[in-house]
Amino acid sequence: MRALLLLAALALATPAQAQFRLPNVDFNRMVDKVKQVGKATMEIKEPEEIEIGRDVAARLLGAAPLLANAPLQRYVNQVGRWLAAQTERPDLPWRFGVLDAPQVNAFAVPGGTIFVTRGLVERMASESELAGVLAHEVAHVLKKHHLKAIQKGAQTGLAGEALGTALRERAGPERDKLIAFGTEMYSRGLDKSDELEGDRLGVVIAARAGYDAYGLPAVLQTLQAMNAQDSALALMFKTHPSPAERLAALDKMQATLDAYAAQPQLVERFVAQTRR
Repeated sequence: MRALLLLAALALATPAQAQFRLPNVDFNRMVDKVKQVGKATMEIKEPEEIEIGRDVAARLLGAAPLLANAPLQRYVNQVGRWLAAQTERPDLPWRFGVLDAPQVNAFAVPGGTIFVTRGLVERMASESELAGVLAHEVAHVLKKHHLKAIQKGAQTGLAGEALGTALRERAGPERDKLIAFGTEMYSRGLDKSDELEGDRLGVVIAARAGYDAYGLPAVLQTLQAMNAQDSALALMFKTHPSPAERLAALDKMQATLDAYAAQPQLVERFVAQTRR
């Protein structure tokens, strides 16, 4: 708005323009440019967030399909949706799935879709550990970390009008570019601050849902003990801070962790559902 007022004032300043011999300026074009910048930085609304997430999720599923284990998929969805129900965005169309991939990783997609890999589930020991990982990803959705990263990338690669088209239309080159930004982001990772915030909020969400708050730290300890050269860890280590750094950051929450450490770990139920 301030930029528009400035342009309007310049447009009315004919004597000053003549006095200083300014070149001819197309003020209408400048106003259009300002409007485009405004559209490029506009907030993405929840229905658009959900649609973007569905398109990105489809791309991710093209690279690694869901594990063909219906009971396990139901179990992970039950745990995930219970966690999501404890948050300020319980009404999103939350979906949780296990990808049939040996790599160790988990992904959150805008709008409430979350994936965890078979390789990571196989290295867990309890439901509280599963809940800790899923809660970390739920936190990313709550804070719109991935959505903001997609929007930032789109602002760099798409003009304001093109971004608006990409958000409105479900098909077309602009939409393809927008979803490509989103898919590529999963090979680069989020900012370190986003990952550490996901850990902090994830611990709180898991505790609020009734789980032992040390579930996520236990998974991080497992990852820390693995061989750093293991190919299954390559993408996880590329896109996340090191387990040691994440554990050190969570150490600052020790009082919170200890306060909820007596809540259930549910080892037997986890083993019964995941070791069939």
